[in-house]
Amino acid sequence: MKITKLHDLYFKEFISAKEIQGLVKELVVAVKKDMASDEVPLFIGILNGSFVFVADFVREFNRDCEVSFVKLASYQGTSTTEKVTKLIGINEDLSGRTVIILEDIIDTGTTLQEIYQIFKTKHLKELKIATLLFKPDVYRKELPINYIGKSITDTFVVGYGLDYNGYGRNLKAIYQLTTQPKMKNIVLFGPPGAGKGTQAVLLKDKYNLVHISTGDVFRYNIKNQTELGVLAKQYMDAGDLVPDEVTINMLKAEVEKNEGVNGFIFDGFPRTQSQAEALDSFLAEKGAVINGMVALEVPEDLLVERILERGKTSGRSDDTDELKIRNRFNEYNTKTAILKDFYQDKGNYFGVNGVGSIEEITNRLTEVFDTL
Repeated sequence: MKITKLHDLYFKEFISAKEIQGLVKELVVAVKKDMASDEVPLFIGILNGSFVFVADFVREFNRDCEVSFVKLASYQGTSTTEKVTKLIGINEDLSGRTVIILEDIIDTGTTLQEIYQIFKTKHLKELKIATLLFKPDVYRKELPINYIGKSITDTFVVGYGLDYNGYGRNLKAIYQLTTQPKMKNIVLFGPPGAGKGTQAVLLKDKYNLVHISTGDVFRYNIKNQTELGVLAKQYMDAGDLVPDEVTINMLKAEVEKNEGVNGFIFDGFPRTQSQAEALDSFLAEKGAVINGMVALEVPEDLLVERILERGKTSGRSDDTDELKIRNRFNEYNTKTAILKDFYQDKGNYFGVNGVGSIEEITNRLTEVFDTL
């Protein structure tokens, strides 16, 4: 399950993209069953919400057909206004045609009734209605709905063509309104030597958050020979990467230890998009989200200088070899930096200048944290 924010409201995944495609296929099968194989139907989509459903439906129909759209306005925000305005887009000669209205969702049925009555005057051979979603609890008309993909309760939904004040139509799944997550969860991001660890310690105290460092979690599990630690060490000893599933389960266990906290700072995790998606799903089960990825941005040459200086006292051999340091940056840029695009697409990536004193950088990070 995933949670997304649109404008000022939060929505959780309700019907997955996979389930939607299954519903579309079932509707197409039902429509085809009731129609002669040589008949060419006219499918009418009601804009704006139905355009995604109509596109998937006619592709799945995979037979000769015609498609048209009508447009009207009946929604403002999260409530139905019950007022049907001008209907445009009916230009075809519909005499003797089989017309099937394709709706993304039917609730009160007010706008659909208006459209249906207009089409009834067009001397059709047959007029039917197919809808992906149907709200029987609020449906107020006696108009027959011939094909129903899924009946749902009276909850506000977005995605797959449906919107909240213009946002959300491009979501692949369908989401329903939910409460605002109560925790502040931050992914603290940046290349080697950017100072994530130092800043994480300062920020966790300032905001009363729990700092979860992937490195610390690995070391704890391996040192204490937990089941996951033993498993991870087997991969490491063999020179293999620890599978995402093992890493994620370690992080889950760490989160479970801290029920009821204000939130988490994730340091060193996620490192890949698959890990980020798994983290989103895990937090969504708890009614939480990643509020933002906050990244310290520092020029590579300056970071190399920092790490070489650190290498004089850190005792780490890879802190004293510039070639090894550059290789670490290359791995970061090719594998981990892709997460910047992942979080930018969600609208919650925040880059912060990581050059300056510790206090200056903390102040910049605080300005971002306070907005999340």
